[in-house]
Amino acid sequence: MSVRVEVVFRDRGVDVAFEVADGETVALLGPNGAGKSTTLAALGGLLRPDAGRIVLDGEELTGPGRWVAPHARRTALLAQDALLFPHLSVLENVAFGPRSAGIGRRPAHAAARRWLAEVGAAELAGRRPAELSGGQAQRVAVARALAAEPRLLLLDEPMAALDVAVAPTLRTLLRRVLAERTTVVVTHHVLDALLLADRVVVLEDGTVVEDGPTGEVLSRPRSAFAARFAGLNLVEGRATADGVRRPDGLVLHGTSADPRPAEGTAAVAVFRPSAVAVHREPPGGSPRNALAVTVSELEPLGDLVRVRADRLAADVTVTAVAELGLAPGAEVTFVVKASEVDVYAR
Repeated sequence: MSVRVEVVFRDRGVDVAFEVADGETVALLGPNGAGKSTTLAALGGLLRPDAGRIVLDGEELTGPGRWVAPHARRTALLAQDALLFPHLSVLENVAFGPRSAGIGRRPAHAAARRWLAEVGAAELAGRRPAELSGGQAQRVAVARALAAEPRLLLLDEPMAALDVAVAPTLRTLLRRVLAERTTVVVTHHVLDALLLADRVVVLEDGTVVEDGPTGEVLSRPRSAFAARFAGLNLVEGRATADGVRRPDGLVLHGTSADPRPAEGTAAVAVFRPSAVAVHREPPGGSPRNALAVTVSELEPLGDLVRVRADRLAADVTVTAVAELGLAPGAEVTFVVKASEVDVYAR
């Protein structure tokens, strides 16, 4: 079931267009307010765009003079909260979709039991939602969504409300059940994109700024958000003979893979936070890349600390933080070798 999306919400500043191939999972990424949830709501028929079209498997769901109601679209939404019907048993919750489609009670219950078994929740059939843990409730919500046999599955940060110990299990479950299903997932977690999505579409300020295979976009990002999402530093500017010149004139030297961007064209320089050394004073000699920055945030990262400064980041040890006296407002120098900087066309 392929999907073509072209939606415009003028008052929200959203103008988004992308496609999803049959059986493909696409992750919508972007900062808060970028238009991800608005786009998802348009796909589900919860919001009507001012202009544009949504075409699912050749059927126009939204367009000039055309509007298919949410219940008739055969789409299913899995949100942060399971949103199970509290007065129904787990079995009846999962059977709700087939029953709403006119299927008899007995075959609907059979389908519900099959999907509960598929998500490893068969033993929960007789319980009420109030008797479930968060992880169990989300498993049931997955079964309920799939039991409706949707043409398009919509996931809105389904792991966001789960305990960190539970999320990996549900992520593994979704990776299995989403195989060959046409799906759009909104997420703020890099693992969701890496493990679930075939492609990512990056939104910023209501428009698509990147669209491509997940591995390619997250390893060679071309937008500031995609770089931060992937845990990488990105500097935008114009290509030079051996690097990227920022708008302020500073050149960040690096190495270019083929094809090398032509001088003067839009380019980015990308490097890992772990490749950055932090100095309280500018180092002596002439390091290839020395960036004067002001620390804005210190973020624990396992046994390291991520130092954020001027939209860049460096990973240092706790000892280094103490020895350098790092704190928000501190003026420091980020130093990175040219060999650690990847330069390519934007």
